Amino acid sequence: MNYYSTNRKAPIATLEKAVVKGLAEDKGLYMPERIKALPQEFFDNIENLSFQEIAYTVADAFFGEDVDAESLKKIVYDTLAFDCPCVKVTDNIYSLELFHGPTLAFKDVGARFMARLLQYFLKKEGKKQVNVLVATSGDTGSAVANGFLGVDGIHVYVLYPKGKVSPIQECQFTTLGQNITAIEVDGVFDDCQALVKNAFMDAELNEHMALTSANSINVARFLPQSFYYFYAYAQMKKIGMADELVVCVPSGNFGNICSALFGKKMGLPIKRFIAANNANDIFYKYLQTGKYEPKPSVQTIANAMDVGDPSNFARIYDLYGKDHAAICADISGATYTDEQIAETICEVKAGTGYTCDPHGACGYRALQEGLKAGEVGVFLETAHPAKFKDTVDRILNDDIEIPAKLQAFMQGKKQSVPMTKDFERFKEFLLAVPNP
Repeated sequence: MNYYSTNRKAPIATLEKAVVKGLAEDKGLYMPERIKALPQEFFDNIENLSFQEIAYTVADAFFGEDVDAESLKKIVYDTLAFDCPCVKVTDNIYSLELFHGPTLAFKDVGARFMARLLQYFLKKEGKKQVNVLVATSGDTGSAVANGFLGVDGIHVYVLYPKGKVSPIQECQFTTLGQNITAIEVDGVFDDCQALVKNAFMDAELNEHMALTSANSINVARFLPQSFYYFYAYAQMKKIGMADELVVCVPSGNFGNICSALFGKKMGLPIKRFIAANNANDIFYKYLQTGKYEPKPSVQTIANAMDVGDPSNFARIYDLYGKDHAAICADISGATYTDEQIAETICEVKAGTGYTCDPHGACGYRALQEGLKAGEVGVFLETAHPAKFKDTVDRILNDDIEIPAKLQAFMQGKKQSVPMTKDFERFKEFLLAVPNP
């Protein structure tokens, strides 16, 4: 399978180049030249398959031409060493719990898959080291850091905005050491993302060291996230609730919902999608107006969605042939203030006993307000609420128990490198890194 750039000005790339480079030479995002439709018999029998079996079938359609079957199966099965269950919240709304992995967030799936696929290509080509740059507004950093921790030949640099991720999230990537370096940027997420993108475009840096990205701009990060949409459909079909299925995705950089839309193009019979935003409503306004107008992000209690220029909008735009009406036919939008998010967390807890994190609360509320007669909704509970303990405790006037996995991270000593948002300073830092 070859990959082209959304900007259409870069050479066609192999999967290996798309994964190892991350970003195309023209600053575009890589897209597969074709999307394979899965056979009807797969969907007819999907409720009888395991999560790993479903994911391998999907992975084979994406990566099977470039990775041998035995290696790909091992990558998929190692990645998905945990469940992603659909849990009933109300009669017609279910939570797809994506927090059962090592860092208790949905990004464990994409990060673990990418780490294993990148290592596969490094071993295949006999390369010494690749340096992964990743910008995070919260869970990406912890998922990538832990997905790549201890992986030979890969060093990870996690860039995060100072004071704008939760303390628990920060512990998950600043206490690891080994091949993980945390960089605390005096700015917002968009500044971190700009530093990463500028690094990829800098010829001197790329001459000095091999760079790639583990943000959802990398095809090996965002495509595997489609696995759990197929699995959610299978779970809902098994209980007879999949005929009019609507899936709501809390959306920040839009890699997650983009992978869902790829699944739909492959034949996944989900009726429609809702992209739930916090106050960073750039995509919501695009749906309303047809104009995409990025702006500086604003800080909210749903911090992983604090993105003012979602990278993966370019992929969605390309996937639908730049057709606004076609995009609106498959996706609707919703946007919520911090007050509305807090209100929803309280209402869900009081009415059902279920505890949402701030991102999942956006997804629940969008379904509650947007489901039509006969439809069933699944929202993504993208992280365990304890990852936002201070916020959720304050909203619920409660004391959420911190799972043992999270407690373990909090015992370590924070290690981070302070950094301005000036690219030249960041470049100097990377140029000083020895190149093995």
